[in-house]
Amino acid sequence: RIIDYNLRQSDQKRKAVRAFQSLAFKVIAAGDSYNDLSMLQAADHGILFRPPDTMKAEYPEFPVTTEYTDLRERIEALL
Repeated sequence: RIIDYNLRQSDQKRKAVRAFQSLAFKVIAAGDSYNDLSMLQAADHGILFRPPDTMKAEYPEFPVTTEYTDLRERIEALL
């Protein structure tokens, strides 16, 4: 069982995106929940994958996919 933990870095997903961008990478990010939101917003392209209905309604700027094949096609179209 886990009794405690310490995050090494706060908002690590967004910081990872920014680090890749600082190396001149274009970033496509996919996420499924609110804890992915800052990453999706920081990425050059963000995609919601099987998100809750509330998230789809709150963030209509992100395309939504529900199947891996659709996600792959959307990513490939952005390359």
